[in-house]
Amino acid sequence: MFNEIKSFSLDFFSLAGKVAIVTGGNKGLGQAYAVALAKAGADLFVVSRGKDWAKTQELIEETGQRVEFFQADLSDREAMKQVIAQCLKTYGRIDILVNNAGTIRRAPLLEYKEEDWDAVMEVNLNSLYLLSQEAAKVMVQQKSGKIINIASMLSFQGGKFVPPYTASKHAVAGLTKSFANELAEYNVQINAISPGYVATDNTAPIRANEKRNAEILSRIPAARWATPADLMGAVVFLSSKASDYMNGHILAIDGGWLAR
Repeated sequence: MFNEIKSFSLDFFSLAGKVAIVTGGNKGLGQAYAVALAKAGADLFVVSRGKDWAKTQELIEETGQRVEFFQADLSDREAMKQVIAQCLKTYGRIDILVNNAGTIRRAPLLEYKEEDWDAVMEVNLNSLYLLSQEAAKVMVQQKSGKIINIASMLSFQGGKFVPPYTASKHAVAGLTKSFANELAEYNVQINAISPGYVATDNTAPIRANEKRNAEILSRIPAARWATPADLMGAVVFLSSKASDYMNGHILAIDGGWLAR
C-alpha cells in the first residue's frame, strides 16, 4: 500500500498515447471535452453531424495532438457502426469514448409530438447505447477503456416541456451503471458527467427568457451559469488512470444546484 501511495504522480492524469472519440465535438461542450482531452495528450476522433469543425480543429492542432473528423448523423444506426470502424481504421485502437451528442425539443406535454419524442430518444439514448456497446467490444479486447456519458440535471429531476429529454437523461444514468457492472472486470470504466446549467446554444432560449433566467440563477449557489471550460477538468479525470477505481458514477458539475 505504501508503494502505491508513493508511486502516485500527476502523470496519472496524462492521456499520452490514448485515442478518444468525442461525439458532437464540433462546438459547445463537445468542443471543450475534445480540446481538454487533447491538452492532456490524447489524439482525437471527433464526430459531428455538420462540417463546421474548423475552430475545433484549430484548437486541437494548437496542442500538437492529431485530430480526425467524421461526419455522421447519429440518428442513423448504420452510421454509428461506421464511427467505430473508421476510428479503428485511422488509429488502430479506442481508449476513450465521450458520448456527448444530444438533442432537445421543447413543447408543452399536452402538445408534444410523437415524432419529436422519437427523434430525441434516438440520438440521446439509442445512439449512446449502440456506440457504447460497439466501443466496449474493442475495449474488452484491449482490457482497458473509459466511456464517459453526458447526463444532465434532468437525470435527477423532471424538468418541464422536455419529456423525452428527461426520460433519455434518466436512462443515460441507468445505462452508465448497467454498463459499469458488466465491464468492470475487463478494466473498463463507465461514468457520466452531469452538467448543470451551461451557457451553450441549447440553453440560449432559456437564457433569453428574463424570468426563467432569473429563476435559475437564484437556485445556483455559484450565482452564475457554467461555461464549457468548467467541465474540462472532469472529462480528463474520468478518462485517465486517476479514475481507475471510479465506476458507475454520475458526477454532477452544477455550481451547487443539486445541493440547494
